[in-house]
Amino acid sequence: MAKPNGTIHVLRGTYPITEQMAITTPGLTIEGKAGAFLLLQAPVVPFLCTAPNTTLKGLRMTSDSPYPVAFVQLSGEGDQLLDCQIYGPQQQGDSSTWVVNRGFVTEGNVANLLVQGNVFHSLRQPAYLNPGSEGTVIQNVVYNTRGFVVDQASFLFSGNAWGIPENAVDIALLSGTTAGAPYDPLSALQASNSNANISDQR
Repeated sequence: MAKPNGTIHVLRGTYPITEQMAITTPGLTIEGKAGAFLLLQAPVVPFLCTAPNTTLKGLRMTSDSPYPVAFVQLSGEGDQLLDCQIYGPQQQGDSSTWVVNRGFVTEGNVANLLVQGNVFHSLRQPAYLNPGSEGTVIQNVVYNTRGFVVDQASFLFSGNAWGIPENAVDIALLSGTTAGAPYDPLSALQASNSNANISDQR
């Protein structure tokens, strides 16, 4: 039984996932050790984080097939996604036709989210940031996706980098997303994120 502010260590090995894990214990850390590998084998969101101050760290996750779900869904305050590798299996054709699989999604009540040091690739999107959510996305590496989608959310992007194959875009700012800080001027946003390719649809 997990205790508040405790840590669960995921040891070396492959762990098939067919059911959702709802994280309801405040302050819980789930940390993957070297050689730990999580393999999604069903169309479910593996991690549903509803408790505050949840930390997922050092987890390596993929799926045996492209499923139209996110690997992590966040709805708590002060959650952290750190040093994870989240990626999908290869999909054929142009990425606009891919199954909509995502590294993570936020719910509207998310506040003070920290997403740092992760690698996201071979997904439709690394993340969909839903209206009302806010936090910081720093020092991640993203490639072979259609980029971060910002939908009326407020996130500071800094120090992120983009690999090969290139993303369709790196950051998409959807209609209704705020003007001004933290996204404007766009030139500063680009410069602080490895010359990011930004689609400004506001």
